[in-house]
Amino acid sequence: MTTPSDPSPAPALTSALHLERAHHDTCRAALAAMVDGAQEQVVSGVDVSASGADAEVLGYRLRSKAKEMRELPEGPLFFGKLEFGDEGGEHAGQTYHVGRLRVGEHPAAPPLVVDWRAPVSRAFYQASARDPQGVAVRRRFGWAPGSKGDSADLTGLEDEHLGRGESKAGGIVVQEIERPRVGPMRDIAATIQPEQDDLVRGDLAVSVCVQGAPGTGKTAVGLHRAAYLLYTHPQRIRRGGMLILGPNRTFLTYISEVLPALGETGVRQSTLGEEIGRHAVTGVDRPDTARIKHDVRMAEVLRRALYARVSADAAGPVVIPEGSYRWRVPEEAFAAIVAGVRAEEPPYGVGRERVRERLVAHLRARAERRAGPPPHSWLRRMTRAVGPYVDAVWPRVRSEEVVAELLRGERETDTLEVRERRALLWERPPRSWRSARWSAADLVLLDEVAGLIEHPEGYGHVVVDEAQDLSPMECRAIARRAAFGSLTVLGDLAQGTTPWAARSWGTLLAHLGKPDTAVLPLTVGFRVPEAVVGLANRLLPRLDVDVPAGRSLRRDGELRLRYAPDDLPGAVVDAVREALAREGSVGVVAAEADVPRLRSALGTAGLPPSAPDDLTARLTLVPASLVKGLEYDHVVAVEPAAIAEAEERGLQRLYVVLTRAVSGLEVVHGRELPF
Repeated sequence: MTTPSDPSPAPALTSALHLERAHHDTCRAALAAMVDGAQEQVVSGVDVSASGADAEVLGYRLRSKAKEMRELPEGPLFFGKLEFGDEGGEHAGQTYHVGRLRVGEHPAAPPLVVDWRAPVSRAFYQASARDPQGVAVRRRFGWAPGSKGDSADLTGLEDEHLGRGESKAGGIVVQEIERPRVGPMRDIAATIQPEQDDLVRGDLAVSVCVQGAPGTGKTAVGLHRAAYLLYTHPQRIRRGGMLILGPNRTFLTYISEVLPALGETGVRQSTLGEEIGRHAVTGVDRPDTARIKHDVRMAEVLRRALYARVSADAAGPVVIPEGSYRWRVPEEAFAAIVAGVRAEEPPYGVGRERVRERLVAHLRARAERRAGPPPHSWLRRMTRAVGPYVDAVWPRVRSEEVVAELLRGERETDTLEVRERRALLWERPPRSWRSARWSAADLVLLDEVAGLIEHPEGYGHVVVDEAQDLSPMECRAIARRAAFGSLTVLGDLAQGTTPWAARSWGTLLAHLGKPDTAVLPLTVGFRVPEAVVGLANRLLPRLDVDVPAGRSLRRDGELRLRYAPDDLPGAVVDAVREALAREGSVGVVAAEADVPRLRSALGTAGLPPSAPDDLTARLTLVPASLVKGLEYDHVVAVEPAAIAEAEERGLQRLYVVLTRAVSGLEVVHGRELPF
């Protein structure tokens, strides 16, 4: 590898750098032409012969494409290069630059840069000295922030002669992985490892579950899999839609720039609460109440409460006057219709319409026997006329009414124990559901009933991150939205911190409606230093989950323990000063109760910390409850014993805290360490 700091780079490398820089200039010009061409298509698109809806759809697609091209983030246009040898099959003797998107001078011309998701690019990630896959040379490029108006400067290159049996993890890959973390999460297209690539390129029709140890890149893998599926199956994904689910808005902000950096915009990124939020959350449940509401038994409780409204016994005779004549459906026939529909177990709303349709069909059959096929106006009149009879046996209902009756104690159930039924009840019942103060758990119950009434709109593919924290009832909400699609499930059972967190993937996947999904482990980390992973692994035997211990390929990084029984805030200030003297971001993580005094101490010392959602800050103070999924170059973990005691699954929370560091971890404590 050669860089600008090399005093006298070899002439051959200097020449190669010159040629590659020239190629990048050509690519940059071609990309600018592509952007201009996309905009010209929007302008000229109004003159095409298509009309009406076709023209509107075409115009929308052209505008969307132009917008995507304009919003492409600046940066290097390629990060790798493949030179195929004589044994490269259809690619023998060919050379391809690999980047985050395809760049070409013309759609029909050979590309200047191939997309990292293209089939030929797979060799960039999978080829090795043992299995070159026809690749003679794999080249990686080093880049630095641009100067002289360019977005990036090519500063180095590194070759692996796979055809000669030479393969090594070079400095460019290491530097990219270890680059300081300030700002949102970055894509890993340049550094995807073979086992990660296998997961990324999995079939759209097949759901996958990734059990990823800290630092193994499971979130990045999930996002790159999403980008790969969007590239490989654009029409199917456009029809079915794609959804990225994260645990909270801070996490989603952190990952929000990954897909746009890979050329994919317009993908819905949301929390489950936002997806199911029929009402604002204004109520708070007691812990025991929330636990019951998230229990899978609530699905049966709600189903019974809803369908208790259906009653074939309420089916009296149907009598509809028409002049001097009376159209009739006997009581027995009406009851048989209701019972037959109920036995089919359709969604509640569909069942209502089936009862209506079959009542009208019964009347139509009588009319045909009497005077031949009736006109459409007669059928419309009968459809309206049977409405009150349908309401009597299968009444119209809202999900809020069902849940409110349950929480007021108006519906008995033997599915729950007496104490559990009492715990569900509102302490101060509202006058009606319209004035209810719904809790976050109530929204899950409302969504369950809404799904029983009518199936929600689904997605072709859903990526679920931090899935280990989902309750059975939350899983069911996701399953309804992926009933005909596939899932990418990401998580780590050891990091489960909710009271209902899963202890086995099999159980959780069954609740997600995908019980046959394969669980694929990622255990080799590239982010968290080896010493930090080793410290966190000491907690694993106490976490009551069966997961393989993580290991790291990073031998650098610092781990320090600072004992300060007399002045813990002062010791934290000292640790922060030392961390800020190094390059990169600093995260101070503590139990929620300790955050105010630490913020005061840091502010008094002239080191005011930012909030977790400020991703550009160098110094951030984060409650342990919000740090999951985030990462910092240097982490100051404050009083682990307090973090472990703060909640029911405090040891799992501590495990999360200890694994947020990319370069260094300092543990500041005044009490005995819980590991």
